[in-house]
Amino acid sequence: MKPLLPPIASKQTIHIEQFGYQRSDNYAWIKDEHWQEVLQNPKSLRKDIETYLVAENSYTETYLEPTKDLQETLFQSMKNRIVDKDSSPELEDGNWIYLSRYESGNEYKTYYRKPIQTLTEQVILDPNVDAKNSSYYKLGYIEHSPTHQYLAYAEDTQGSEIWDIRIKDFDTNTLLPQTISHCAGQFAFSPCGYYLFWIYRDHHGRPTKIFRHEFASGKDTLIYEEHDPGFFLDIERSLSNQWIFITANDHDTNETWLLSNEDPTASPACVMKRQVGVQYELVDWQGHFIIKTNLNNADNFKLMRLVMPNPRRLSEERLTSVNWQEWIAHDPETYIMNVIAYQDYLVRLERHNVNTRIIITNKDGKEALLSGEEEAFVLSLDETLTDQTEWLRYSYQSPTTPRHWYQYNMRTGERKTLKIQEISSGHNSNDYQTKRLWATATDGEQIPITITYRKDTPLNGKTPVLLYGYGSYGYAIDPTFSNTALNYLDQGWIYAIAHVRGGSEKGWNWFLQGRKFNKINSFTDFICCAEHLIQHNYTKAGLIVADGRSAGGMVMGYIANERPELFAAIVAVVPFVDVLNTMSDISLPLTPPEWPEWGNPIEDKEAYEYIASYSPYDNIKKQSYPAILAIGGLTDPRVTYWEPTKWIAKLRDYNQSNAPLLLKINMDTGHGGTAGRYDSLKEAAFIQAFALFIVNQKI
Repeated sequence: MKPLLPPIASKQTIHIEQFGYQRSDNYAWIKDEHWQEVLQNPKSLRKDIETYLVAENSYTETYLEPTKDLQETLFQSMKNRIVDKDSSPELEDGNWIYLSRYESGNEYKTYYRKPIQTLTEQVILDPNVDAKNSSYYKLGYIEHSPTHQYLAYAEDTQGSEIWDIRIKDFDTNTLLPQTISHCAGQFAFSPCGYYLFWIYRDHHGRPTKIFRHEFASGKDTLIYEEHDPGFFLDIERSLSNQWIFITANDHDTNETWLLSNEDPTASPACVMKRQVGVQYELVDWQGHFIIKTNLNNADNFKLMRLVMPNPRRLSEERLTSVNWQEWIAHDPETYIMNVIAYQDYLVRLERHNVNTRIIITNKDGKEALLSGEEEAFVLSLDETLTDQTEWLRYSYQSPTTPRHWYQYNMRTGERKTLKIQEISSGHNSNDYQTKRLWATATDGEQIPITITYRKDTPLNGKTPVLLYGYGSYGYAIDPTFSNTALNYLDQGWIYAIAHVRGGSEKGWNWFLQGRKFNKINSFTDFICCAEHLIQHNYTKAGLIVADGRSAGGMVMGYIANERPELFAAIVAVVPFVDVLNTMSDISLPLTPPEWPEWGNPIEDKEAYEYIASYSPYDNIKKQSYPAILAIGGLTDPRVTYWEPTKWIAKLRDYNQSNAPLLLKINMDTGHGGTAGRYDSLKEAAFIQAFALFIVNQKI
């Protein structure tokens, strides 16, 4: 039989010079020069690029054809664990109860409300109807107005994260005639309910302006414009319904502007002008603004207080940090993650010793603690719609324990179970074991690893491992209960999470130790975690499948170049692997906002040299690579489709093994992949089948 051969990408070499350094790129042509148009209209993709991507997809599908039955089995096992008709816990707001649920067979939740008096359900939004008209559909932010007259929701029909906001009038049960387009997807109703504040995205895909939309006239008024291309914009309404907070941030620095309920058409007032490296967030509570901030080197953040200003006479001089007072001191062992203000209670979510915990402070200063008992678990604060309650909503889960939704009475200490995640096919937590391990990094730092396995799995040094890692933006990979992970566990694998630096698992300083000129720590930490599992007889080299997504794909690219012998296979989904070229292209949506994270190789020679030392695409070498599956999305504005495409093409030029190097580009999705609950499981099954197929050939 004729051997199956991959497509051959043509080479059209360009030469690039920066700071006197020269590099060549044979595959830059794969980036469509009109990529902005492709984001909005995938059918506009240049034909030669489309032909090549289709050929790559066909090769991958053909190579994995023997796994078709396995893919279906894996998909069905995940599908069978899901409750077909599953609902969220109900939420009260004023005289209404809001809820959502999956109806039988549907890909998306349907949203409902019912009056407290009659409890008669009303359908307020069914995304499944609109989804039928698009090959891709994702419902984003959804919110009802404080007056309960309007519902606003954001839709993305390309996967490009260019959102349209639609507004429904409950009084007439019809959509308003105006659709707000080219949005960042986030919005906030004014507390009075007459206006909607929304964020505009420019042609580079960057949020640059905030408008106030008036329902009565349909008029949009510009209220804030961000001139720094490196800053994102966010907007939210306070839980008290008294304030609108506008925030500009760049991962490192932020600035907040205020609008009050009493004067929503006024110009916003700046709380404190941006200072490089200083972050702060506000909630209003008991006549004060409570400010979470890292001011004065409080890496793990502290809480400060500011006496509430007159909402009709906001003075930037009165708001600035010289008037803030220390309240909850900085603790280098405890990271303050989030703060929610109820009328009489302030709740903060903290991370201590990797796991999370909840601290409740009443207006008299008395505190209560909510925590867990397993080695690895996660507590999370759940959505609430009003501050006029003494019941806190939160969740608990672990890799062995399905999610439990609770409400906790902050006055009496009573706890009620609202819901327990049902596993339709059955699940016995006692069949599984979760442990927290600690690997020693090259500099002596202790790196947490969370591992989970079936108790009947032999730990004899021959067990396959799925090792997942991320390590960027301060985003922690928490030990949640995972439908996907169960497929590996029930196949006799160990599922492991490497909590590498660049995340925040050990506090905000854990993030700082894995960013910019410390970035290589993220990569070497991951390698140390793999070596720890081998040294402690959980597995052996060549039986580990590494998995990383987005910025975690950068970790995958590095380990492929530097320690390929450790891994049977590498899965890289929307992988950020062409770091030097991307960070040197200011036309891309995320390049200026990402410079604080990686460095600016255009203006900073040290940043150029450091990025060049690890950028996966630029450090491919002649050696034997493990099997690699790279997945991208044609309309992805974050990690563009050409990054994984170029990476795989170049890897094939240098690879000296017979291991498959596979590429799959989803032609109608973006960064998050398929959006429906069942369609996303099919992609997960595809990835799992690849991993099992490769490893089974080695056992």
